[in-house]
Amino acid sequence: MKILMIIGNEPNQRALANKIHAEFPLSAIITESRKSKRKITLRKVFEKIIERLFLSSIDKAWFGLHTYYKSKYPDFPDVPNIDVENINKDPAYQFAKKIHPDLIIVSGTRLVKNPMLQLPAGNGIMNIHTGLSPYIKGGPNCTNWCLATNQPEYIGNTIMWIDQGIDSGKIIASDTVDISGAEDLMDIHIRVMDHAHALCINAIKAINARQNKEGVDQNSIAKGKTYYTKEWGLRQKISLVKNTKRILEKNNPNNFTNSGLEIVTINPNK
Repeated sequence: MKILMIIGNEPNQRALANKIHAEFPLSAIITESRKSKRKITLRKVFEKIIERLFLSSIDKAWFGLHTYYKSKYPDFPDVPNIDVENINKDPAYQFAKKIHPDLIIVSGTRLVKNPMLQLPAGNGIMNIHTGLSPYIKGGPNCTNWCLATNQPEYIGNTIMWIDQGIDSGKIIASDTVDISGAEDLMDIHIRVMDHAHALCINAIKAINARQNKEGVDQNSIAKGKTYYTKEWGLRQKISLVKNTKRILEKNNPNNFTNSGLEIVTINPNK
């Protein structure tokens, strides 16, 4: 099976590429290195000062995750590759067309649009969502949204077929992530990411075995909620830090019960 990966140029995505390549040799990789275009305002400067003084655990957790994966996976697999600023532009499209992939895997990029969505792939275009669809969708980070909104039971991952929406495609596999209550925020992020990588590999195995190729319509499970990056501000970050500290201080696995949530299961060894 010829696999093309379209992923963000970050250590956690590099780890994913290496893990997949170890079991399913990749044909090519497109990485996206996005340039920051945020305008600097006095309000943003003020918020950044507050974050560094009182909310530093958020950035430390995410950068700690990157450091963790960077040390374990210093390089991408040695396959044909191209790095682009925008995966929806022509250089990425022309590169992808030449691969003639059977499966395309997307993770950690901006929203994929046409013509990339129209790329021919025998099995389809798979999206990795580090959130539990349809319950929690969007960005910038669904694990943080779960904690900030006091919904740790929704921490999880989803593998789906991509569509034009935000994390809204038909689900191939989904699962919650077990949190003991003894972790810090960085531990939680690493656990979620490792779980997402493993779920993705199991989904590839299932697709290769012709299991659940059609996927499950999210509307048949629940309505859920989509969070947007523009909504993620200082107030939400304060809630994240406060709620995480409160929840983890209890150190009680029952705080993370997820009974009653419907997930989509697969048997990769079938």
